[in-house]
Amino acid sequence: MLPHPAELFATHRVAAGRGVDEVRHALSEVFLPVEFPGAGRAGTVDMTLNALHVGRVTCGFMQFRDEVSIETVEAENYHLDIPVNGRAVMRAGAGPKIYATPRTAGVFTPGKPVRLDCSAWFSQLSVMIPRAELQLEIERLLGRECIRPLEYSSELDVTGPGGRMLMQALRMIDEAAAVEGGPLGHPLARLRLEQTLIQSMLFVQPHNHSAALQLTAPAPGARPVSRAVDLLRADPGHPWTVVELAAAVSVSARSLQQGFRRSLDTTPMAYLRMVRLEKVREDLTKAEPGTDSVTQAATRWGFLHLGRFAAMYRTAFGEHPSQTLRSP
Repeated sequence: MLPHPAELFATHRVAAGRGVDEVRHALSEVFLPVEFPGAGRAGTVDMTLNALHVGRVTCGFMQFRDEVSIETVEAENYHLDIPVNGRAVMRAGAGPKIYATPRTAGVFTPGKPVRLDCSAWFSQLSVMIPRAELQLEIERLLGRECIRPLEYSSELDVTGPGGRMLMQALRMIDEAAAVEGGPLGHPLARLRLEQTLIQSMLFVQPHNHSAALQLTAPAPGARPVSRAVDLLRADPGHPWTVVELAAAVSVSARSLQQGFRRSLDTTPMAYLRMVRLEKVREDLTKAEPGTDSVTQAATRWGFLHLGRFAAMYRTAFGEHPSQTLRSP
């Protein structure tokens, strides 16, 4: 156990205190109301809390110096608790205990209170996703309304492919948060990060609709694909998602994916990425000397990772974006 674990979202400090009331208020404001049984009103809870919003998703890092017990009210949203140092025993309502470590995280469904009994120097990453957003997303993906609410398996293997993908997304958000005027300030880039977390929770962690998501959907005819292409080309700056695009052309997200693969040998988001690459090239071609940069043009169209962007650009157009910018 490390006495000083790596701290994420450090540029977004919310609270650092010892008073029970102060700590309780900070956690209640960011996540949900909590109590510290055994601490007493005059007791101390040494906590550091960092938090930020990625669209409608809340991401946080909290650290406790001493052993502490935490009890929450019944959760209204979905919560993911990923220890990064120390250990905790987590339990939602009368459900099974989760022996959480940096290898095992807890996933909690709305409607149940949660208790955490944490070791000294315990720290964790916390992700809160609104219930309505996850429910809407799963309904769009399945192409059906009013399906049963999502119910997750309570343990998440952080060392597995899905857990590693989630941690990679959180580290990317941490890096983005440290950049003043960076991706989190851009609506398109911020939505991509938010969607990464939401989609990860739907496809990575087992739930009661996982099997339905794996079923192959019938491919739509050419007309919905053509309409989707028109929408993407008409407004490539819109923060499109597959589910939103599918809803706009009245098919399920899975059907639209199938249609794009059959008709265009690509996916809706890959097609949109190509359209945005064309827009970057157009901006670089028209730029007056000293008025624009490759970074500015790429970020403007939602490309966050400049290394990957440069590789995609070179593959698409046979030259580096800087060469386009310098061309007469």
